[in-house]
Amino acid sequence: MALIRHCVTLLLILCCSRLCGAIQWLGLTVNGSRVAWNESEHCRLLDGLVPEQSQLCKRNLELMQSVVNAAKQAKLTCQMTFSDMRWNCSSVENAPNFTPDLSKGTRESAFVYALASATISHTIARACASGELPTCSCGATPAEVPGTGFRWGGCGDNLHYGLNMGSAFVDAPMKSSKSGGTQATKMINLHNNAVGRQVLMDSLETKCKCHGVSGSCSVKTCWKGLQDLPHIANELKSKYLGATKVIHRQTGTRRQLVPRELDIRPVRESELVYLVSSPDYCAKNPKLGSYGTQDRVCNKTSVGSDSCNLMCCGRGYNAYTETIVERCQCKYYWCCYVMCKKCERTVERYVCK
Repeated sequence: MALIRHCVTLLLILCCSRLCGAIQWLGLTVNGSRVAWNESEHCRLLDGLVPEQSQLCKRNLELMQSVVNAAKQAKLTCQMTFSDMRWNCSSVENAPNFTPDLSKGTRESAFVYALASATISHTIARACASGELPTCSCGATPAEVPGTGFRWGGCGDNLHYGLNMGSAFVDAPMKSSKSGGTQATKMINLHNNAVGRQVLMDSLETKCKCHGVSGSCSVKTCWKGLQDLPHIANELKSKYLGATKVIHRQTGTRRQLVPRELDIRPVRESELVYLVSSPDYCAKNPKLGSYGTQDRVCNKTSVGSDSCNLMCCGRGYNAYTETIVERCQCKYYWCCYVMCKKCERTVERYVCK
């Protein structure tokens, strides 16, 4: 029996890996951080990449540190964005092996695919502007005529290069003949990847720096820069909350994704899509990829998703007090240091039963 259970576990892991191969690169935080990325042989150390991604790695070694950084940022940003909800993205730490919440075409996997796609292009674009990559530099000067009182200058994020390299890497598994997953799964993954990149493109804004005597800002130098990842993640979270459940069916001469409830219209390019409904994530259930909310911190006074009523799923909560030490009564002394006292205060915490 033990042998059978072991074999079943291995089979589940293999199936999961094949289905969610497009985000297996998030596992680069496990082994990619220990690599110097100065030899093509290092690409062989990466588990789960399809041949096309391995080739991209070998041809663009200088890019791989940015890819590793993007994997770290995607994980951290996902967990921060969903820290107030029952599903808190903790399962992303399992990369490159994922639980069912991220391997079966759920609403949660739609968000992670979109965020990962946006993050890798964002990280590469920023790396170009900061001079970290020898293959690219600042973004192109905008074609639009500058307004009154400012001129184009500075070093803008190279969104064009970031999108090209990022999409080539994250879309490769869905376009590879050697990757697993159904056609429907590949289609929704490609769609959600594109949604992530569109939100990234929409975040490009004009940023300026003032010049002039005594900060008069008589002249401004401006460039195009991307907003930070938390902003992009929050935009995607809104799309996650309004995501559309779809089916994969024959439409004319080809199979397409159409909304399950409103199949009279095509899927919009701006909306996240998913195939499988999610559990409520209240109780721990490994088969569904649910960690449950027992022992999660909740907010007694909130009426949102982090409220004790919603977070604890009606099971109730326990209260306890905690003493924290923090800096207080700080004074600035000329020149040039600050001295503070240490103060203790007691706070009340609430944890789901």
